[in-house]
Amino acid sequence: MLPKVDTFEELDAVCADEKLVRAACRELVHQLGLYGAPVVHFEDGSLPVFAVGDDMVFKFYPGIQAEKSSFEAVVLDHLWRQLPVETPRLITANEYVNGWRYVMMTRLPGIDMARGWHRIPPADKDRLISEAGEVLASLHKMDITPLKGALPPLNWEEFVAQRRVEAMKLHSSKPVPRVWLEQIPDFLASVRLPVTDERVLLHTEFMREHLTVAPRENWRMTGLFDFETALIGDPAYDFASVGAFVTYGQPRQMRRFFRAYGREPFDPDQMLAYLLLHLYCDLPFYFSELPTPAEPRLDILAETWFGTNG
Repeated sequence: MLPKVDTFEELDAVCADEKLVRAACRELVHQLGLYGAPVVHFEDGSLPVFAVGDDMVFKFYPGIQAEKSSFEAVVLDHLWRQLPVETPRLITANEYVNGWRYVMMTRLPGIDMARGWHRIPPADKDRLISEAGEVLASLHKMDITPLKGALPPLNWEEFVAQRRVEAMKLHSSKPVPRVWLEQIPDFLASVRLPVTDERVLLHTEFMREHLTVAPRENWRMTGLFDFETALIGDPAYDFASVGAFVTYGQPRQMRRFFRAYGREPFDPDQMLAYLLLHLYCDLPFYFSELPTPAEPRLDILAETWFGTNG
């Protein structure tokens, strides 16, 4: 039912076709014998994802991202019942049609934290930030031995070096204001990233949108999901998305997060450098969502987004 996809532009077009992706999910549901199960499309995200019934989620991956279905499946299998909150349980992963693959997993209870954030009382927000720090710490403490060879990169230093080479191509392809764009090469050259042999399981998109909470139980955190972009690497890399999508440039919340995580804060310049090197960095979006300093300097921006003073 789903057409072969060879480019990300074609993928965007498929994902935007509600009728097409819904019909494809229903077809697969029937093939698997799940007759009569209601299908609900999760419209957020870059891939077609559906709730099937009350307990299952189907996620579809085009051929150009087929390896991500393997990454998601292997991480889900590894994490089941290993964190202080739930992660989806892997049910099955298989081929679909025209190069597409799917992962079938259990559905987490609650709603994503981003959706409920405006309704959460301040004291509960503080507690949830702390719980998020504890969850990320638990993820980073996981034994990664079974995942070596199953997740990229094989060499973190080579990965970072390649990201340095490709960073400007990524940022130049987006409407980044020139005053900021011109600073990026010198800023990245000036920042010495952590030199350590510590390697952990990285979520890489640790954000409110991927954390679930139970609104009828004092806003208790219930789960963490979306592991298609998981990597093995330096733990500081995960803090790029923490500053951008969990603490949102609030120093008090960043302090709280690090305290719950159980370590001293990373240098803000290092965290901004990892954000600029991130595979999916989108500076124009961050400028629209996060506080921006009056003086357009990347070192000031680093303190604004990732600082713990104030």
